[in-house]
Amino acid sequence: MMPTVQGFSTLRARSYVFRLPLFTRAMIVVMVAFWLGGLQSVWDLRQWGALIPDEIGLATMYRVNTFPLIHLNFFHALFNILSLTPLLERFETEFGTLTSLALFFGPLTTIPAFAYIFIEKFILRGNTAVMGASIWVFLLLGVEAIRTYKTNPYLVIGTHHVPTWITPLVMVLVVEALIPNTSFVGHLCGVCTGYLFGLGYLKFLSPPEKVLRWIESRLNLLGRLPHYVSVDQKTYGRFGVLPTNNSTSSTTPLGLIGSSQRLGP
Repeated sequence: MMPTVQGFSTLRARSYVFRLPLFTRAMIVVMVAFWLGGLQSVWDLRQWGALIPDEIGLATMYRVNTFPLIHLNFFHALFNILSLTPLLERFETEFGTLTSLALFFGPLTTIPAFAYIFIEKFILRGNTAVMGASIWVFLLLGVEAIRTYKTNPYLVIGTHHVPTWITPLVMVLVVEALIPNTSFVGHLCGVCTGYLFGLGYLKFLSPPEKVLRWIESRLNLLGRLPHYVSVDQKTYGRFGVLPTNNSTSSTTPLGLIGSSQRLGP
């Protein structure tokens, strides 16, 4: 029976990968490319792209967008990609490709990045650099937790009713306790941003649907780009409408399952 089960699993995995929408595919490719680029020793790619509070300035503002794409090593990249893919795929399928691009290279990355910089530099008085896509993982977990809370507010454990929205916070604590050198503050900033998005407080930052439709029709994106998700193809609609069923510094990798190594000495 084992070959049959393995074959079935392989077919399902291939089918899932082939169905991934465009933005999700692109992010996986970019993360893999950055990991491969980090193998060479001529240029320190991680030092260039990591989110380092003391290195943020007008000329280095790109760091608030590059740090989720860069990982410390193979396992750091692998586990973050595996964790991110189903969450990002669901988000893109719901909101569309252009909206996902605008949000993830806009407020959904810059808000937790600047929150981390503020806390690390001005409250903790540190300069710990972070990198890795787990800030997106925890952000999307925060979004999902708010959605789940709206349809299923509590988990019943014995005689206790535990709010479902705290699930990502528990995961942050578990990751911090079990995995060395991960960023508790970075993960927490991601979860809190996800909460804000899930509650609708960041709704105004999403690009207007009329503009997106104009761009799509003008450039014929749906016809030209395979696996593109248009504004009018979204599964559930925008801003958290749900389906009705209840279902100089040391450098720390910002990873859902991070590495125990550090960048540099």
